[in-house]
Amino acid sequence: MANILIIDDEKSIRRTLREILEYEGYKVEEANDGIEGLTMIKEKSYDAILLDIKMPKMDGMEVLDKIQQMSTEIPVIMVSGHGTIDTAVEAVKKGAYDFVAKPMDLNRLLISLRNALEKASLVTETKVLKRRVSKTREILGQSPAVEKIKEKIDKVAPTDARVLITGDNGTGKELVARWIHEKSNRANGPLIEVNCAAIPAELIESELFGHEKGAFTSAIKQRIGKFESAINGTIFLDEIGDMSLSAQAKVLRALQENKITRVGGEKEIMVDVRVIAATNKDLSREIDRGNFRMDLYHRLSVIIIHVPSLNDRKDDIPLLAEKFVQEICEDYGVPRKTVTPKAILELQNINWTGNIRELHNVMERLVILSENKITEHEVLAFAVANATKDPLESLFNRMNNFMEFRDHMEKQYIEFKLRLNSWNVSKTADEIDLQRSHLYNKMEKFGLKREEPQSST
Repeated sequence: MANILIIDDEKSIRRTLREILEYEGYKVEEANDGIEGLTMIKEKSYDAILLDIKMPKMDGMEVLDKIQQMSTEIPVIMVSGHGTIDTAVEAVKKGAYDFVAKPMDLNRLLISLRNALEKASLVTETKVLKRRVSKTREILGQSPAVEKIKEKIDKVAPTDARVLITGDNGTGKELVARWIHEKSNRANGPLIEVNCAAIPAELIESELFGHEKGAFTSAIKQRIGKFESAINGTIFLDEIGDMSLSAQAKVLRALQENKITRVGGEKEIMVDVRVIAATNKDLSREIDRGNFRMDLYHRLSVIIIHVPSLNDRKDDIPLLAEKFVQEICEDYGVPRKTVTPKAILELQNINWTGNIRELHNVMERLVILSENKITEHEVLAFAVANATKDPLESLFNRMNNFMEFRDHMEKQYIEFKLRLNSWNVSKTADEIDLQRSHLYNKMEKFGLKREEPQSST
C-alpha cells in the first residue's frame, strides 16, 4: 500500500483528497504547511507527495527545492489554484513529476499519481538490479583516510604499476582493487579475481597458470589459468599472504618475465596483465617467519594502499549507515527507514572487529527487526550484543563512574518497560514493583515522556 503525503494549507482540500485516495486504497497523511511537511518527510518515508504551491510560512516551490535536496526519488505532484503555464514549467524543471491545477480533475490526478508511483518503482528496481549486477560500488566516506585512498587511486589507476592493498578483513580491499581497474586504461579488459586463501595449495598453480591435459590424474582436458584469462586486463590476487611458497615462485617469474607455463606443459605463454594484490597479514612479519618471499613482496609493493579499519574512521559511520539502510530497504522492497541521531552515536560506540562488512550485516539486521525508525534502543538490543565479543564492552568503556552507569541502565530499563506497557504508568509500576509516585519521580528525573503522535490535521 503506497503512502501518500498531502501538503496543503486548506483543510477542506486535504480532507477531500484523503477521502478519495483512501477509497482508492492508498495510505494518506497530511501536513497543513510546508514546514510541517518537511519535518514529516525527514521522519518517515513516503511514496509520493501532493504539494500545494501557495501556502503560508513557506512557498510550495521552496518546499520542492528542499525535498529535492533531501531525496530526488520521491515523486512530487504540484497542485495549485494560482498556477500558470510558466509556474508549471518551472515546477517540472525543479524536479516535480507533474502539475495539476485547481479545481482538480480527479481522474487526471489519480492517473498522474499512479504513473508517478509506477515510475518511482521502476527507478528503484533499476537501481537494485544495477547494484546486483555491478560489484563496483562507490567508496563511501569523507574521512581524511578515505579521501587519501581516493586520491591515490586516481593517481595510480592510469599507470600499470603493481599495487599491494593492505588492511583487515571486511575493510573494502576488493572495492579499492575494482576502482583501480575501473579507472585504468585496462577498464575494457577483464578483471579476474583469485582468492588465494580459498584454493588448496596443491591446486593453486593450476588455478593461476592452467594445466595441460594429462598433467595430473584429474586433468582430463586442457585448462586456461587465471593469468591467461586476465590478458589485457587485471588480475586481483586476494589474500596473497596465504599463497604457498612454490606458487609464490611461479608468480614471481610471471611478474619478472611477463610469461607463464601451464602445469605439465613446456610452452611459454606471454601474458600482458596488471597485478593487484591484497592481504590482511603483515607481510614483513611473514617474510621474517619464512612464509613469504621478500623478492615477491618488493615486486608487488610498487604502490601500497592501506585501507583503515572502521574503528579508525568512525566519522564515516553516519554516511555508511544511511547508505546501507537505503540500499537494504530498496532490496527488500520496504519503505525507507530512518536512523535517529542517538542510534548513530550508539553505532559509533561499537567495536567493529568485522569492519564495513560487519556494519552492513548489522544494518540489515536492524532494518529487518526495527519499525519505521532505527533508534538507540534497537541498536543496543540487536547490534551491540552481536557486534562485540563482550556485549557490554562498549557501554562500560563510555561510563566514567558507577553512578553514571547506574542512572544510564535505570533509564533504559524504565523506558523499555513503559514502552512495553504503552506508557501505562500504573501497570508499569506494578510490573517492576515500584510505587507509582516513585516511578513518576524517575520519569521526571530522566526526562522520560511519551512521544505524542503528530496531528494529521
